[in-house]
Amino acid sequence: MKDTIGICLIGAGRAGMIHGRNFSSRVPHARMTAISDVSQESAKAAAAELGIDAVYSDYREALGDGAVDAVIVVTPTKFHRDIVIEAARAGKHILCEKPMAMNREECQEMIEAARAGGVKLQIGFMRRFDANFRRAREIVDSGAIGNVVSVKSLTRGPSTPREWMYDIRKSNGPLAEVNSHDIDTLRWFTGSEAASLYAMAGNYRCDSAREKYPDFYDTVLMNVRMKNGMMGNIDGAQGVQYGYDARVDILGTEGCVQIGGLAGGTTLTYTRDHRMQADVVKSWTSLFYDAYVNEDVSFVEAIRSGGEPEVQGIDGMMAVEIVRAGNESIKTGKIITLS
Repeated sequence: MKDTIGICLIGAGRAGMIHGRNFSSRVPHARMTAISDVSQESAKAAAAELGIDAVYSDYREALGDGAVDAVIVVTPTKFHRDIVIEAARAGKHILCEKPMAMNREECQEMIEAARAGGVKLQIGFMRRFDANFRRAREIVDSGAIGNVVSVKSLTRGPSTPREWMYDIRKSNGPLAEVNSHDIDTLRWFTGSEAASLYAMAGNYRCDSAREKYPDFYDTVLMNVRMKNGMMGNIDGAQGVQYGYDARVDILGTEGCVQIGGLAGGTTLTYTRDHRMQADVVKSWTSLFYDAYVNEDVSFVEAIRSGGEPEVQGIDGMMAVEIVRAGNESIKTGKIITLS
């Protein structure tokens, strides 16, 4: 068992640097050894901040670096398949951010490549590592609320998408970019796969996308019937501006569990004009700070112990399949049955 795992970050953007900072100082038995990004400016800036000498503009060169034991893939989704497959062939363990890939077929290829290469493949559903989500799972598993009846999961982000995200063919839309976590939450708490679903969506905030990208939506609602009879509801939106809103409501036969809220803390201000004010959560980067650390720690522990990652390729693949079915439902206006 190797005592310290050398980590290469592939993709030095905002999400990538969350992992980079974690592995550089917050994850035991891990060491940042290399950075790869197609933007030399971004790669050099990241390397300077993290104190890394090895900088690559081509991730293939990084895969040939003997000091690299594992890679963190944080690039646009359309590049995930190729990077993960080549990393697996190079014998590097992989933490791949969500969405896992563009379609089920790509996901399957990634899973098979990791299996053939004898490496770990973990998917970045960090909410499973959040203390509140884990506590809710304990409560559900204890039977305190009886049998689960339905799971409602909501994510609404304050920022508008980058232009490449407007093209559903390249991004798979907000169901993938925003609601992949909600979809995984639904599967995790029901312990089941989707049997059928119906989704509807619209573009209410992104005026610049309407003419060139008529299929783009910034708001979506999706109802899901699970194979075990439980029900799910996904609520997603981009560009809401009021804050970062992530909440879950798990209804059982004998009670309910709620996770999250918009309030950024417990501090409230009461003023003489009879108003009450509170700070709101501004970003997922602060809300799930500890969850990202725990996720990265778990990845390294799986490598060192030889155990399976807590979130595996099958979890990423099934979320991608639900996204596909949801987009089909939005386009056709029909209920979609999943095989």
